[in-house]
Amino acid sequence: MHLRSLAVFAALSLGVVAHASAADVTFAVGQSSESTMIYRLGTQFDFGTSWWQSDVGRLTGYWDAAYTYWDGDEASSNHSLSFSPVFVYEFAGETVKPYVEAGIGVALFADTDLEDRDLASAFQFEDRIGAGLRFNGQEVGLRAIHYSNAGIKQPNDGVEAYTLHYRLSF
Repeated sequence: MHLRSLAVFAALSLGVVAHASAADVTFAVGQSSESTMIYRLGTQFDFGTSWWQSDVGRLTGYWDAAYTYWDGDEASSNHSLSFSPVFVYEFAGETVKPYVEAGIGVALFADTDLEDRDLASAFQFEDRIGAGLRFNGQEVGLRAIHYSNAGIKQPNDGVEAYTLHYRLSF
């Protein structure tokens, strides 16, 4: 049941991304709050608009669809798919543009157990904050991502992920 749900979610996410005129690719590596190694592959496409543009910077954003492998011990490795709108405040700069980002989306896990955590449901919300630098069609940054089912089902242990990412624009 979970694998079929993941496949449907992946197909829908990729369908949404396929409508983008130019998709970016992100590679990330990090650790969870349970010391599980995390490997994430994502694709993004910009909202295509910006708000509150000034000499200081501008507010913009992107859609993010990603696959994450949670490399726990044999019994607790996991997979998840996520989809999130992410808002970005990009500071003005000539060649390097610092930014901060925040977003809230959804995720679907293959299993409800992750190391010592009981997520209780495959469906999770994905909250994120991050910061980094954009330059020459590339981006490097740090993110903190929290997964929780918001109390829809108990127990709601949740889990955090802390990653370093690299994004390449095409």
